[in-house]
Amino acid sequence: METLTTYRQRIFGLDVVRALAIILILCSHSTLLLFPESQSNIVKTIQFFGTIGVDLFFVLSGFLIGTILIKHIENNKTSFKDFANFWMRRWLRTLPNYYLVLLINIGLILLFNAELPNQLFKYFFFLQNLSQKQPDFFTESWSLTIEEFAYIVGPVLLIILGIFFKRLNKWSFLVVSLLIIASAIYHRFLFDFNVTVLPENFSWSKSLRKVVVFRLDSIYYGFLGAFFGFYYTNLWLRFRFVSFIIGVILFVVTHVYILINKLNPDSFSTFFNVYYLSLIAISIVLTFPMFSNWKSNKVLLKPITNISLWSYSIYLINYSIVLLSLQRYIQMSELSLIGKFGVLLLYLALTFVLSYLLFTFFEYPILKLRDSKRYKRWFKN
Repeated sequence: METLTTYRQRIFGLDVVRALAIILILCSHSTLLLFPESQSNIVKTIQFFGTIGVDLFFVLSGFLIGTILIKHIENNKTSFKDFANFWMRRWLRTLPNYYLVLLINIGLILLFNAELPNQLFKYFFFLQNLSQKQPDFFTESWSLTIEEFAYIVGPVLLIILGIFFKRLNKWSFLVVSLLIIASAIYHRFLFDFNVTVLPENFSWSKSLRKVVVFRLDSIYYGFLGAFFGFYYTNLWLRFRFVSFIIGVILFVVTHVYILINKLNPDSFSTFFNVYYLSLIAISIVLTFPMFSNWKSNKVLLKPITNISLWSYSIYLINYSIVLLSLQRYIQMSELSLIGKFGVLLLYLALTFVLSYLLFTFFEYPILKLRDSKRYKRWFKN
């Protein structure tokens, strides 16, 4: 099987980001499998790796999609048909896997005689967490909803600007990106300002971090990275080391501040509600000048590329399908440390094997069709 692009065509540093993101998520979910009731600070810290992993995905996705949209603008391909082609390519990348895994999750719920969520239909239209917390079903789908809306909102605003100003340019792209970022921050501020009586067992992650209207900015910080990387390439390259160091320092200082002040997102902290997610996204995008120019490493090239290629399948399969199924059949509290280690190996093995099969026999053929001459001829007509 050939990769979607040759190793030379792929950007190794961005594959590293994608691989790192999914590894952080797997580390986080592993603690939920092995120590579901643990209140250990170490376990809680590792569980928070998942937050960072998803934000890496968000910023990376914004960077890549933003670059595609910039090329649309520069090539004057900004008609509705051009953007429709963009959406079709995106949806062929994301929707088939999503709907297949959604149906598998529904099948597992019926198999286990569990209760399906109310308004299940929302999952088919990516509405399950638009402005409210998502039910505890197919929980990893929250991030896909945010991405799908990000892919729609930006181009729609660009189309509207194009109608008024006849021609789009780089400043149109920048204005749209900044408007969406400002809107998400504004909605988080309103959330923090208006919620005066907290519900019992308040969860910052479910009520804010995983809700579309509060999170679109994370992807659009990636758009800003694409803007500077494309239009100010010389500065992007010249200051890549400085930018990387600033990004790392900002990331570390942010978390040191949390530790020193003993901040807890579930205690309804204004810092977490309004500022934290933006600071993390900014710190990540500041590392992209370095990552986007990281040349391939012969030793790591193949494993990093493969993990990167499988990452979407891994993300969809590892939790609801593998982890929750294992938890139904295995009582982790009754196992020894060696037993838990064995379950961890089983969890990782099943995740990677099933993800490989999903990618190889379902995701990859669809992507090949999307990139085929037949598809391109069909869409030009």
